[in-house]
Amino acid sequence: MAAPLITQFFPPLKNDLILRAAKGEKTERVPVWLMRQAGRYLPEYNQFKNDNSVSFFEMVRTPSMACEITLQPLKRFDLDAAIIFSDILVIPQALGVGIEIEEGKGMIFDFLLNTPEDLNKLNTVVDVTQELHYVMDAITLTRQTLQGKVPLIGFAGAPWTIMKFMIEGGSSSPLPKARRWLVQYPDASRQLLQLLTSKTVDYLVAQVKAGAQLLQVFDSCAGELGPYQFNKFALPYLREIAYCVREKLNDQHIEHVPMTVFAKDAHFALEDLSKCGYDVVSIDWTIKPAHARRMIGSRITVQGNLDPSMLYASTDDLKHEVKTMVEKFGTQRYIANLGHGVHKDVNFENVKTFVDAVHMYSEEINATL
Repeated sequence: MAAPLITQFFPPLKNDLILRAAKGEKTERVPVWLMRQAGRYLPEYNQFKNDNSVSFFEMVRTPSMACEITLQPLKRFDLDAAIIFSDILVIPQALGVGIEIEEGKGMIFDFLLNTPEDLNKLNTVVDVTQELHYVMDAITLTRQTLQGKVPLIGFAGAPWTIMKFMIEGGSSSPLPKARRWLVQYPDASRQLLQLLTSKTVDYLVAQVKAGAQLLQVFDSCAGELGPYQFNKFALPYLREIAYCVREKLNDQHIEHVPMTVFAKDAHFALEDLSKCGYDVVSIDWTIKPAHARRMIGSRITVQGNLDPSMLYASTDDLKHEVKTMVEKFGTQRYIANLGHGVHKDVNFENVKTFVDAVHMYSEEINATL
């Protein structure tokens, strides 16, 4: 069979460390990247945004800008992956929900889902590969511009997390409106979750066709669900995404790319997550590495899990925490990351310390094996 067309116009990859780690192949050092590695903590990001007088979503929707911002952290740090500059909320935008981010106010939705009748406001027949073409254009441009330096990660939000945003307008709410939906409107909840799942599958497949070399599904609000609701309203859709993406890529004779699932705070679900079709399970900072390894098993790669607040620490304390983290996880089937995203006010020099320390300590450990 001929090689997939998507690989024929991209430069050869020079650093495949993270791909090997995701597949369980031997690595000479631990690969490292950071969630939200491109963003407000970088002075060049703020300079770029101010110089161009653009909003957050204007940058997301402009491929040349998204490409430039994606590459900014790679110019400062010895990272082993780039992640496309975008947002999980592009899926509800594609469904017809207007969303903007205003300084000092946060996210502004033009309507929320208050009752099942509000589902009729959504554009359920939208072709997300066309509506979100700017993301795919940005991925292709970035992949070309990277010149094979490191792999490029594409991503999407998990159905439950996106549902929560569409009902509550944010990730935090004084009332559990989205969980109330699951209880009061279970059929409508499943209808919405299935819609989001279907669109997310199409979106992720399109990202791979555009050039994404890994995929991550962010279930940032997973921990708000207890085991019963998670197993009923989150896990089945995460599983469906993993298997349907692989199936659709196979049908189009496109090589499968490693997929990561990040279900923040869902410690009770780690064993189930390790069995639902993903190559990598990413964990937050509130779980012990040994416990995570036991639950996830030896056939799945683990990603994580430094407490993001450690990027406020002194250099010595930060390096000590990184060393301890690498020692506890081990250097194989492991991708170093934070337990969540980079905070906007951290010193970027500490990010460099984190990245370099992961490489240094993992190389030292490997030298003794």
